Amino acid sequence: MTSPKSIAVLVIDMQNDTVHPDGAYAGTGAAEHAASQNVVPNVRSILDAARMSGTPVFHSRMIVYPQPGLGGDNAPIFRMLAPDTFTLGSWGAQIVDELTPADNEIVLDRTRMSVFNGTSLDSMLRNLGIRTLVVAGAWTNMAVEHTIRDAADLGYEVTIVTDATSSLSAEWQHAALNFALTNIATATDTASAVAALRQ
Repeated sequence: MTSPKSIAVLVIDMQNDTVHPDGAYAGTGAAEHAASQNVVPNVRSILDAARMSGTPVFHSRMIVYPQPGLGGDNAPIFRMLAPDTFTLGSWGAQIVDELTPADNEIVLDRTRMSVFNGTSLDSMLRNLGIRTLVVAGAWTNMAVEHTIRDAADLGYEVTIVTDATSSLSAEWQHAALNFALTNIATATDTASAVAALRQ
């Protein structure tokens, strides 16, 4: 990784509907895979290290607004999200309790897959002089992958923390990490990411 002053941590969609065993998508295998990855404790370890070192932290949430149609139906993923998941103000849309953002951490809401689409993330990172993003969250083959691809196109170096991400299944996780993102991001694990952030 580069100088700590040029690094930020981005945590994507660690919401109740995404990873909690009582969340809306638990039946898809998402909560089970998150548990098998130890994803919530691993993300918490990364957050603790970032907070201790003063590394900027950004969180993002997928949000569905109550008014029908705002999220679009042009792709199956957007039809899957509507109309009663990730609803603004609901328990399902909230970030899981263990990863509650600190007061000085930015939370970006969006209706698209990539965090860079529909938020001010890019301009805020540039204002801080950030060159490298450490990315964790869910789901690896959806929002995480979309965001990392956009980050690379925008000129950022990206490190994905493999055991601090999860998907709908081990198969989807493997596909994202070992095929889709191999030429886009550097892969690391939680222990290595924590050590780098603490330096």
